[in-house]
Amino acid sequence: MTSEYDFRADSTPVPSQIRRARHCTMVVAHSRGGELACCFSGPPRTSSIMAPIMQLSGHQGDILCGKFHPDGEVLATSGMDRQIYFWNVYGECENIGVLAGHTNAVTDMHFNTDGTALYTASADKMVMCWDTVTGTRVKKLKGDSLLTNCHLSFKKSSGLSCTADQDGFVWSPRNRHLQGLMFSTLAVTSVTFNDTAEQVISGGIDNDMKVWDLRKNGLLYRMRGHNDTVTGISLSPDGSYVLSNAMDNTVRIWDVRPFAPQERCVKIFQGHQHNFENILLRCAWSPDGRRVGAGSSDRFVYVWDTTSRHILYKLPGHNGSVNAVEFHPKEPIVMSISNDKQIFLGEIDAK
Repeated sequence: MTSEYDFRADSTPVPSQIRRARHCTMVVAHSRGGELACCFSGPPRTSSIMAPIMQLSGHQGDILCGKFHPDGEVLATSGMDRQIYFWNVYGECENIGVLAGHTNAVTDMHFNTDGTALYTASADKMVMCWDTVTGTRVKKLKGDSLLTNCHLSFKKSSGLSCTADQDGFVWSPRNRHLQGLMFSTLAVTSVTFNDTAEQVISGGIDNDMKVWDLRKNGLLYRMRGHNDTVTGISLSPDGSYVLSNAMDNTVRIWDVRPFAPQERCVKIFQGHQHNFENILLRCAWSPDGRRVGAGSSDRFVYVWDTTSRHILYKLPGHNGSVNAVEFHPKEPIVMSISNDKQIFLGEIDAK
């Protein structure tokens, strides 16, 4: 597979640089005397959200997960309050629905490819499937231990759901049958499928990234480099690379293409922080693969350039640990969720 990105095999950390706006726009108003007065100046707008920064409030506990709907019109969030909130992305970002059903914290969520279903994983040992049109629960899968992560991948007409806990389970949401099992002696904290849904990539408290073959139910290879627990992983848009966030205060890119060199860590990003709270901080790619973002315990949102490894944005606003960052599927908008019970939508540069 040929990648559309140019990731050089260079994992040496580089100094952080923060991009600042080079241009400003000015809003002017006419006074009664006919003179012009400057009312507001700021960077040019790059998205269709109502304001460059939108704050969404309503959760009653720490927010642990959030995802944009594939069409970009709606987002979903959940966390310690066990409620699943749906919000409009545009306009005044109204809360348009709340779903209840889990009996413990919701730790992760994922829309299917057309957005008609939302899957949620919870500390109540359940994975639930929700119809996003009717708001009803349509399926329920029960695990054996606390579920920290779920991920969906669709190959042809067959859907698979993978969950992370003490072991990694791969389910078929259609018939609720167990399709595969990744055995691990130490807890798995995060999982994702590869682009063909024939492999599962996992991270856990043993610091290693592991790639599992679902056809053989066996371990293909390990990727070593992190010095502490892996808290979040994400597959690149073209399926060639995996992004990982870990408690060693690094975010890394790994080459998961077949026949890649043995040293698969090709990029290291630094600047964000993990702390004693040991929260599972997630990470994400932009749709074009040119940027990556990660949660951080220092209350900032971090966005890096994948080629230069420089920090493009270090965004303030939250009053608690930023647990996850997500990129809008169509516009230059970043969503961040936090222990402060708030959600922010922030506009970034289009290029």
